[in-house]
Amino acid sequence: MQQIVQAHTDEIWSLQFSHNGKYLASSSNDCSAIIWEVDANGVYLKHKLSGHQKPISSVSWSPNDHQLLTCGVEEVVRMWDVSSGECLHVYEKAGIGMVSCGWSPDGKWIFSGVNDKSISMWELDGKELECWKGQRTLKISDLEITSDGKQLISICRETSILLLDREAKVERFIEEDQTITSFSLSRDNRFLLINLLNQEIHLWSIEDDLKLVSKYRGHKRTRFIIRSCFGGLEQSFIASGSEDSLVYIWHRGTGELIEALPGHSGAVNCVSWNPTNPHMLASASDDRTIRIWGLNNLSAKRKDTHSHSNGIHHCNGST
Repeated sequence: MQQIVQAHTDEIWSLQFSHNGKYLASSSNDCSAIIWEVDANGVYLKHKLSGHQKPISSVSWSPNDHQLLTCGVEEVVRMWDVSSGECLHVYEKAGIGMVSCGWSPDGKWIFSGVNDKSISMWELDGKELECWKGQRTLKISDLEITSDGKQLISICRETSILLLDREAKVERFIEEDQTITSFSLSRDNRFLLINLLNQEIHLWSIEDDLKLVSKYRGHKRTRFIIRSCFGGLEQSFIASGSEDSLVYIWHRGTGELIEALPGHSGAVNCVSWNPTNPHMLASASDDRTIRIWGLNNLSAKRKDTHSHSNGIHHCNGST
């Protein structure tokens, strides 16, 4: 299956399925975000979210999927009601802008990276509870919170990722030799997937010892922020966008490249794997489209890495 949807009028920069797999959020250089509804037949536009004055760099679903955070590029964080599409709250600090956003696992607080390199923690009504100052984040950064709520993870320097245990007040660092452009956290909180400027993606174990586990190569990345993700059954695969307009998929365990999916006509900036449907992958591009891929044979390919079936079912549909 393949579906192509288009409602953004400029490059799409971020893409994220909701935890229950029923929604997909996208955000764009056109200063809008879109909530898409997902069902067995495909993806449909639910709400187009307007209000940001600058391009939207990131989106984050609340733990119960009832709200969505959007973060403008060095602007404000907005919280939206998913059912109505209304803006519920704007989080801002005088004179400085936000660069990233995320939720506490219980949905009671939100976190934001700030362009003075600090990280702030907020009550939902906008009261700032805590601020970690110093070199905690960069202007362009991702922000993740582990599911126990204890660890904040952010890019703190060009080649370093900070893991801040906010209760024990302990800091750990992943150090890379190359510039880090983005990262994502595995669902079990045990691994980080790190995209690097040198066209490699590194898988790190972040449990007790910080350890480089695997490397994935093949995709193209020279100028843009390209995002990758875990996915498939038991998160057994790694997917990534690429500047050559392809979507790349690797075996997580072996590191073997098993697919390079053609279709987009511009750089693929981000991918998201549906957490409740291991056969559904979404990708978004500079070509202003989102493609929904059906990956029905990937589990078979995991057993037989020499299978010649490409595992991708195409049907041209668009909305």
